[in-house]
Amino acid sequence: MPDREICMNAKVIVATHKTYRMPTDPMYVPVHVGAEGKPSLGYIGDNTGDNISLKNKNYCELSGLYWAWKNLDADYLGIAHYRRHFSIRPKKDKWNSILSEKELMPLFSDCDVVLPKPRDYFIETNYSQYAYAHHAIDLDTTREILTEKYPEYIPVYDDYMKRTIGHRFNMFIMKRDVLNRYCEWLFDILFELEKRLDISQYSLNDSRVFGFVSERLLDVWLEKNAIQYKEIPCMFMEKQNWIVKGFKFLVRKLTRK
Repeated sequence: MPDREICMNAKVIVATHKTYRMPTDPMYVPVHVGAEGKPSLGYIGDNTGDNISLKNKNYCELSGLYWAWKNLDADYLGIAHYRRHFSIRPKKDKWNSILSEKELMPLFSDCDVVLPKPRDYFIETNYSQYAYAHHAIDLDTTREILTEKYPEYIPVYDDYMKRTIGHRFNMFIMKRDVLNRYCEWLFDILFELEKRLDISQYSLNDSRVFGFVSERLLDVWLEKNAIQYKEIPCMFMEKQNWIVKGFKFLVRKLTRK
């Protein structure tokens, strides 16, 4: 029987818009997202091959995901961020505890997807948290599209929106065939959503709408298709100011109608 290590070919893109320290494991591929029209960072740009680089300001790291889906040849594909990485056992020295390809292999022995541990908003549902932070019409219009194109997903979508827990960050590593199926579904919905939403008056942050919506669609797709996954820790490579984050959340909650 062939050795599993020889058979496996994994690539995890590291989405970045600036020069930054990168993992040394060859599994990782730094990708300059939103590269079209920008000076080179010395990384592969998401403006090569089949791409949506020009949509980056609205799609965020998804321009990198699209590029990987269309242009990388690998048995397992994933996405991480320049300041956010997977780790099985986070240590004080974060850069030496980033998930390696050798550590990744056993995780797929009985699952198809590796995800970061979910986030629980406790006092907010997935829907209300999004509505306070952004615009409810984004999710409402997404539901309309699902009703028309993928009605079988509506029960799962509605149930998910009532929960307080969800996977975030658009971070995952998937078997190639699973990623192909997910991306076909995801971008079909997002490209239609782009046609229907008027975001001309959105703030700079809210205009990243398609990246934000996709975070809420991942769990819906996984659950509807009964995809087996494992959750591992996600490390933030820089300090997180949770007091500031909490204050901003309260401000949005009190001021957003």
